[in-house]
Amino acid sequence: MKKCIISAAFLFITLFLGAQQNWPSNIFFTKLDNGLQVLVLEDASVPLATVEIAVHNGAFTEDTAYNGLSHLYEHMFFKANKDIPSQEKYLDRIHELGIEFNGTTGDERVNYFFTLGSKEVNEGLQFLNSAIRFPLFLQEEMKKEDPVVDGEFQRQESNPGFALFDRYNHKMWGDLYSRKNAIGDHQVILTCTPEKMRVIKDKYYYPNNSILIVGGNVKHEDIFQKAKLIFGDWKPSDFDPFQKWPIPEFASLNASDSLSFVVINPNARVPVLLSGWHGPDTRNDVKNTVVADVFSFILNQKSSKFQKSLIDSGYALSANLNYQSAKYVGPITLQYVPNPSKFNDAFKALQNQIDQFDASNYFTDDQLETSKIKLANNEKYGAEVTSNYVHTLSFWWASASLDYYFNYINEIKKVTRQDIIEYVDKYIKGKPCVKGLLLNQKMQDNWKVTNLDNLFK
Repeated sequence: MKKCIISAAFLFITLFLGAQQNWPSNIFFTKLDNGLQVLVLEDASVPLATVEIAVHNGAFTEDTAYNGLSHLYEHMFFKANKDIPSQEKYLDRIHELGIEFNGTTGDERVNYFFTLGSKEVNEGLQFLNSAIRFPLFLQEEMKKEDPVVDGEFQRQESNPGFALFDRYNHKMWGDLYSRKNAIGDHQVILTCTPEKMRVIKDKYYYPNNSILIVGGNVKHEDIFQKAKLIFGDWKPSDFDPFQKWPIPEFASLNASDSLSFVVINPNARVPVLLSGWHGPDTRNDVKNTVVADVFSFILNQKSSKFQKSLIDSGYALSANLNYQSAKYVGPITLQYVPNPSKFNDAFKALQNQIDQFDASNYFTDDQLETSKIKLANNEKYGAEVTSNYVHTLSFWWASASLDYYFNYINEIKKVTRQDIIEYVDKYIKGKPCVKGLLLNQKMQDNWKVTNLDNLFK
């Protein structure tokens, strides 16, 4: 989000003037007097409802002293609150209502959700209201949950690719690494106090920094009325947290810095290359966030020149280019597994493909149009399961805007070959790039990789 939420909203209104007319006919929106946004997705195909609340919080709000605490807060959400005095009672009520529940923490959003019978939606809203507004953060419950959250971290660390990915992120984000590290830091998590949980609540957990989404066999008029009745007295903040605690901007990658590295892990079975560029974001370059998706989709199709030249020719076991949409620098990431039997030539072949990314004939007209159609169809397919689609909506609310998302397919259709060439030249071709290579010791002894950049020459 922008440092000022109001100006971010204005930006998207300006860029997508009239975009709300493209919203699906079964989706309805209102805003309560306290600033809480309410979105209802009507779907009578199953007798269920998913109730979700999302907050502008996550790694991007965390300095090093709080890294991982948005994630811990997410876990504490499902504990005791003013109306339910213990986790045991909380779980009893969960089972009584037949609720499936969970939450996730990302870079720019924390969301909490329940799926239950649509006839019990009022109870679900009441349950959500108690948890979001009146958490107790009991010390004894925190002590039980700390190792659970830290255990997630340890499970990630056990993956041989973790060291590669972690060092890659340190190179990509520098001093602001914590702002892209949602899983957190061991010591920060294990030494957290209830007071720190309350600091997070007092900064970000307000109706005017949140959205309530209800999807399923419900009527929007009924949900709007219930939301006003249940959440209407939730007191808004008298400040904008992103003006009071501005999110720092990420420094651009600098080619003069050491951006390449090798990681040795005894459990690595094949060499893995992770490369990344700083890409567009949804505050400053909306158009290229869509172009990035289209270009990545073209390259990842089996029929693309990229795949044929690298996979079909035997230079690599896999090669994928992806872009992650974000309000604060969306990363462009290339993951490449070179064929060990063609190790040195595999990197030269990859560089040859990157050099051609902005060539006017790098893909055909049919490949461009087919990719746009398939990408649009994927978005439509993702809307078929309402309980999952609710999470998609809250993601885009947090990392772009609802207007952006509901106009996304129309923007895909507009992407041209020239748009892609300009995107590649602006963000990829010749731009500073982080390169990390995962090897085991035997691989390193065989190939003696001392300068990763030399592999690409």
